[in-house]
Amino acid sequence: MNRLREIESFVSVVDAGGFTAAAEAGGVSRALMSRTVQELETRLGARLLHRTTRKIALTAAGEAYYRSCREILEQLDSAERTAQGERVRASGELRISAPVSFGIAHLAPLWAGLLARAPEVRPIISLSDALVDIVAEGFDLAIRIARPAESSLVHRRLASTPLVMCASPSYLERHGMPLTPADLSAHQSVAYGYFSERHEWRLREGATGREQIGRPRPVMSANNGETCVAAAEAGVGLVLQPLFLVMDSLARGRLVPVLEDFTPPPIGIYAVYPSRAQLPAKTRVTVDYLAEQWRDARWAAMPERCG
Repeated sequence: MNRLREIESFVSVVDAGGFTAAAEAGGVSRALMSRTVQELETRLGARLLHRTTRKIALTAAGEAYYRSCREILEQLDSAERTAQGERVRASGELRISAPVSFGIAHLAPLWAGLLARAPEVRPIISLSDALVDIVAEGFDLAIRIARPAESSLVHRRLASTPLVMCASPSYLERHGMPLTPADLSAHQSVAYGYFSERHEWRLREGATGREQIGRPRPVMSANNGETCVAAAEAGVGLVLQPLFLVMDSLARGRLVPVLEDFTPPPIGIYAVYPSRAQLPAKTRVTVDYLAEQWRDARWAAMPERCG
């Protein structure tokens, strides 16, 4: 049996989620597809797949072998395109996941420019503050405002934005202005549900560089940043949110900065995609364009004094 055919059959079964779907996609019989993978396992002396009547699952050995096989096939495809002189165009549907508030305020105005630059690309935008599984849900690209966690994905930093602690004037009139991070324990807060450190705010003192922890008391939580900001404006409590969400509220005096001498670490804005190998032109062009547009964004750096 041709070793490349074995590898292609094994990868197609995993990608399709079963022998029947892989056989249909490859135009061969299910029996042939199953026999090819069995012969591969026999040759390797290792079981690659757990099989049940309804589904398949990779063994530990199968998972490692699958990753290596995918890289081999991707490199082969790349070599063939290079040899043939194929010109890769930025075209086709591009499924993008992005946070709701940021997507509306800071992504929506950019799509016209992207279409002007890459007119054959068709963006399909899905806004959600939930951390979607971009591979399982079929996204080409996700915009994340968080510290990277998934080691299996590629993260490219596009920009960063300061986190700002603030509260409404009415709240501070009732509860007083905190002077140190330790004072935060006597204050209420509005927590952001997807912020991993929502109950502990890490703050660095500007004069000494020493890190301190503030622990305000959450009285409500929301999984949407604009909801948190609106609650803070109404006097519910302190809020810690990216500058791009609070800068207009600060400018209009609906919120005022708190503990300006103690700054939280800025938060990165990342493009996240499944693989660096064979990165489609439509994804590369979009990521480069967003990085260019946000290079000098007004929310990317804290004004000298935002109060």
